Amino acid sequence: MKLVHGSLRRGGVGAAVALLFALLLVEQLPAGEPSSHERVPLEIHAGDERHRLEVELARTSAERQKGLMDRDHLAPHAGMLFLYQAAQPPQAGFWMYRTRIPLDIAFIDAEGRIAALHTMQPCTSRNPYDCPVTVAGATYHAALEVNAGYFEAHGIEEGACVSWPGRQGGCPSTAE
Repeated sequence: MKLVHGSLRRGGVGAAVALLFALLLVEQLPAGEPSSHERVPLEIHAGDERHRLEVELARTSAERQKGLMDRDHLAPHAGMLFLYQAAQPPQAGFWMYRTRIPLDIAFIDAEGRIAALHTMQPCTSRNPYDCPVTVAGATYHAALEVNAGYFEAHGIEEGACVSWPGRQGGCPSTAE
């Protein structure tokens, strides 16, 4: 789930208001129902390797707020791609409230390159204020969540290029 502009630990009224809004929105969303998100193919170009995934798109605020909450599993070559109209600041991040699956997250810059990678563990607390926020640490335009360990197992590191239908620009050919 996305938390707007930073963590509650660093506090501020803005973060608290954003969390309250998110909680109100999440409570209105059905839990555990099959996803109705649009699915698209995605490729990660890491060195000479291409890794193909099928990802669900989270384009709207409501879709990004819900994310992968209340799911018990994620297929091995699946994920969720969070898309934003505008650049997100480095202090913005994601949290794992009501998320049951350990996840890796890649924050993707305007050129389609992975700017930061993190692993996130589920938060079992019923109190969302107890759930840590994973701060991007880099400006990003998209974020990709996959099963924890996927990036390491496939040798995917910062700087790898990510492409999907509709993204302007593209990754360099591996034949170069």
